[in-house]
Amino acid sequence: MKPKLLTTLQTYTRAEFLGDAIAGVTVALVAIPLAIAIAIASGADPAKGIVTVIVAGLLISLLGGSRVQIGGPTGAFIVVVYGVIADHGYEGLVLATFMAGLILLLTGLLRAGSLIQYVPEAVINGFTIGIAVIIATSQLKDFFGIEVAQLPAEFVKAVPTLWAARDTASLSAFLVGAATLVSIVVLRRLFPRLPCSIIAVAAASAVVFSAGLSVDTIVSRYGALPQSFPAPAIPSLSLGKMIELLPSALVIAFLAGVESLLSAMVADRMIGGRVRPNAEVIAQGAANIGSALFGGLPATGAIARTAKNVRAGGRTPVAGVIHALAVLVIMLIAAPLAGHLALPALAALLILTAWYMSEPHKWRGYMAERVSDRVLLILTLVLTVLTNLTIAIAVGVALGLVIRLRRRHVPPAEWHVPEREPQGLSPVEPDRAID
Repeated sequence: MKPKLLTTLQTYTRAEFLGDAIAGVTVALVAIPLAIAIAIASGADPAKGIVTVIVAGLLISLLGGSRVQIGGPTGAFIVVVYGVIADHGYEGLVLATFMAGLILLLTGLLRAGSLIQYVPEAVINGFTIGIAVIIATSQLKDFFGIEVAQLPAEFVKAVPTLWAARDTASLSAFLVGAATLVSIVVLRRLFPRLPCSIIAVAAASAVVFSAGLSVDTIVSRYGALPQSFPAPAIPSLSLGKMIELLPSALVIAFLAGVESLLSAMVADRMIGGRVRPNAEVIAQGAANIGSALFGGLPATGAIARTAKNVRAGGRTPVAGVIHALAVLVIMLIAAPLAGHLALPALAALLILTAWYMSEPHKWRGYMAERVSDRVLLILTLVLTVLTNLTIAIAVGVALGLVIRLRRRHVPPAEWHVPEREPQGLSPVEPDRAID
């Protein structure tokens, strides 16, 4: 359970530091607009996403079991976070995140981290696609500039609400969102090594500001971003509230554990390393506890940003430390500029995030799997979209274990390389990466 940072520092060189420094700053530029967009989509204050990148990202790199893991808020949490805030307020989310951190910490200390990899891949794929559908739906409001006082968290209620308010859509908002989406795709094809997402979002926001377009920005809706770091505070540990939030905490812990180990496994394949799963789970626990203490969001290993880190030259956890510190410096210096980011542009970024989360290039392969795996994937997907993640994960994992017991004479298949965010990178095709 020894952190990889301690191992790598024993033979650390100046050349490695230079590579880590360049990679850390590059990933920081990618992380900022994505963290803000994820916080907004989750129903939280935009600054909460930045705080999560700094605190959780730092702890994951300091304590983690991977050489190149980059931590922070990810799209996978949007659905559960939005629901917790809607039902229990932001204080409830902080407590649920704190509890999830304790669960992960205990899991790692008991050396049970490696058990997470036995969750059926069909379950992971099913609820990931379901989450992507819900995320994309939730962004249609800002993408089209639709005026809705409060968009319901549930997919089955959100769609009729958006349709009923379709006449309030803004052409300016749509053009900004569409231009941002197209720009990100084109820039990534032409200049795959640049932080294309922040370039496209910043350019679209600059057009909105200079032309005086009637389009919502972070400042107009949420106020100015803070230029100071929040003080830590222990959440209220009410027993009744903790029991009420336990299902949400378990879902957050499950997502954090699975996504972090997936990310670490992919990263280690890219650099020929070997992840320490229990150290990684302990780091995720500490990161979520730390994020909760500073009022942040749930966090995990970000597959896409981790891939970006590797491609940019990061080879040790020092790159992740620099990434977190760089975001802190940028927040303290440039928060007023970030406040002018246009919400339709951020919505376009998250819609693209949702598309890549669903991994459409793998759908044909999913349908070629065993009938039982197809049923498990589709069932988990439908339950995720129509009910909630707690039910979807519980039913999917339980049914998956039954299927595995029936096929116990067949060795489990290896994990396929996932590409959960728009920065995703395949270890065998690095030039196709996108930030």
